[in-house]
Amino acid sequence: MVDQGFKKLDIYNVAHQLAIEVHAMTLSLPKYELYEEGSQVRRSSKSVPSQIVEGYCLRRHKNEFLLYLNRAYASAEETREHLELLFSTKSLIDERLYRDLSEKYESLCRMIFRFIETVMDKHGKPYYLHEEEPEYSPSNRDGP
Repeated sequence: MVDQGFKKLDIYNVAHQLAIEVHAMTLSLPKYELYEEGSQVRRSSKSVPSQIVEGYCLRRHKNEFLLYLNRAYASAEETREHLELLFSTKSLIDERLYRDLSEKYESLCRMIFRFIETVMDKHGKPYYLHEEEPEYSPSNRDGP
């Protein structure tokens, strides 16, 4: 079965997988962080793929699509900040895991940024909205 819709977007698939990885990481945090910074990083990480899905569903409208893609970018950057805070406060003690997640989010941010630039430059209507343009020539006009 071929993935359709937003599931065919690389940015969605990467963001979705990273949200799962962040969720798993938070389960190993100290109990006091589960409901503080752990909750924040889970929400921001899960917001990235959610914003991509919402934007994709509104892609007919370029400005709406861009708004949600920019929110996804912001949520990815927010997730990087939460990861850094967890590591800096020694709540996340696995340095390799921290570096891995941080690098993956940095890469995802670059992907989202490039995707935003592409949408800004080349956005068109989805295929199902394309209609044939009527042929127009000055000789077909009604009137004087």
